[in-house]
Amino acid sequence: MSKNKTEKSHIQKINLYRVLFFRKYPALPYIIKWLMISAIVGIAVGSASAGFLISLNWVTDFRENNLWLIALLPVGGFLIGLLYHFLGKDIEAGNNLLIDSIHNPKEIIPFKMAPFVYIGTIATHLFGGSAGREGTALQMAGAIADQLTKPFKLNNQERKILLISAIAAGFGSVFGTPLAGALFGLEVFLIGKIRYNAIFPAFTSAILADLVTNLWHAKHTHYAIDIVPKLQALPIFYSILAGISFGLCAALFSKTIHYVTKIFKSKITFPPLRPVLGGIIVAALVFVMGTTKYIGLGIPTIIESFEIQEPLYVFALKIVFTIITLSAGFKGGEVTPLFYIGATLGSALSIFIPLPTALLAGMGFVAVFAGATNTPLACMMMGIELFGAESGIYIAIACVVSYLLSGHNSIYGKQIIGEAKNTRFINHEGRSIKDKYQP
Repeated sequence: MSKNKTEKSHIQKINLYRVLFFRKYPALPYIIKWLMISAIVGIAVGSASAGFLISLNWVTDFRENNLWLIALLPVGGFLIGLLYHFLGKDIEAGNNLLIDSIHNPKEIIPFKMAPFVYIGTIATHLFGGSAGREGTALQMAGAIADQLTKPFKLNNQERKILLISAIAAGFGSVFGTPLAGALFGLEVFLIGKIRYNAIFPAFTSAILADLVTNLWHAKHTHYAIDIVPKLQALPIFYSILAGISFGLCAALFSKTIHYVTKIFKSKITFPPLRPVLGGIIVAALVFVMGTTKYIGLGIPTIIESFEIQEPLYVFALKIVFTIITLSAGFKGGEVTPLFYIGATLGSALSIFIPLPTALLAGMGFVAVFAGATNTPLACMMMGIELFGAESGIYIAIACVVSYLLSGHNSIYGKQIIGEAKNTRFINHEGRSIKDKYQP
C-alpha cells in the first residue's frame, strides 16, 4: 500500500509541476501543437508545389516545341470539363471553396481537389490556355492540409487557422515569397481584418513550405529593378498616378471575368462544352496572331517588361486571353496573368510617366494583383521579397492606391468585407463580394 501511495504522490507532483509550468508559459502548448501541424503542412505542401512547378516548366517547354498541341485546346478543355462535371462538382468552386470553408467550416475539403486541379492546370498549360498557377497551389495546399483536421481533432476555429496556414504555404512556396505568402493567407479571406491567432502557423507553414520547395530544386523566376529614384515629391506623385492606373485595371479585370463567366454559364448549359468554345476562341486567336506571347504563364514577357517598354496593347491582349480561358472553365489561376498584366502595363506607362521602366513594371506586377485580390500588405511584402527593399516605398504607394481605387471588387467572389475601405460602404460590412459588388 505504501508503494501505491508513493507512486500516487509522485504522479500528483508531476501533474502539479506540469500545471505550474504551463501557467508560467501559457503559449507553449499552442506553439508545440502548431509547430507540429505547420511542419507537416510545410513538408507536404512544399513537396506538392515543387512537383507542380517542375511539371509546369516541362509542359510549357514541350508545348513551345510542339505548337500543334494548341489546336487540341478545345479537346483538352472538354476533357477537363467532363472530369469536373461528373466527378468534381463538389470541388468546382476552387479557391472560393477554400475561402468559404474559412468563413463557414463544414465538411472536410475532399482530397481529390488536389489531383483534379493539378491535372486540369497541367492540361490547360500543355494545350495553350492563358492561366496561372496560384489557384492550383492554393487548392492543392488546402485539400492536403484539411485532411489533418480529424487526426488532430481540430475544432472549427482551429480548422480556420489550418486552412489559412495552407493558403500561406501554397502561395509562399509556388512563388518563392514565404513572407508574402503568410500575409496573403491572413488577408485574402476577410477584407480589412487579420486573424492574429493564425500569424504563427501561417508564417511557420509558409517558410517551411518554401524551404522544402527549394530543397527539391524547383526554380523560381528572379526579377531586377536596377534604378530607384530618390524619395522626392515628384516621383511620389508619379507613383500615385501609376497606382490609379493599376487600380482601375484591377477593377476592370475583376468585373469582366465574373461578367464573362456568367455569359458562358447562361449561354452554354452543359458545363463541359464551355471550355470547348473557349478553347476554340483562344486557339484561333493564337494561330491568327501567329504568336504564343499571350498564352501560358507568360514569364518571358514579364521578364522582358523589366528591360524594355512594352506596347500599350500587350496588357490588354493578356486580359482578353486570360478571361476567355478561365471564364470558360479551364484551370489554373489568375495571379500570374495579373503579374503579366500589371508588369506590361507598368512598362507601357513608362512611355508617359517619367519613372524607370523596371520600377514601373515592378510596381504594376504587384499593384494590379493587390487591387484584384484586396491584399495590399501581402503585395507590398512580395514586392520587397522579389525586387528588394530599395523600391519598397514606391511599391507600397502603388499597392495602397490600387487597393483603394479598385473598389470592393475581387477575383474571389467569396471574400467578405470585414472592414470597408471607406465609409461609403460601411453598411455593407460582412457581405460577400460576390453578392454585393459584382455584376
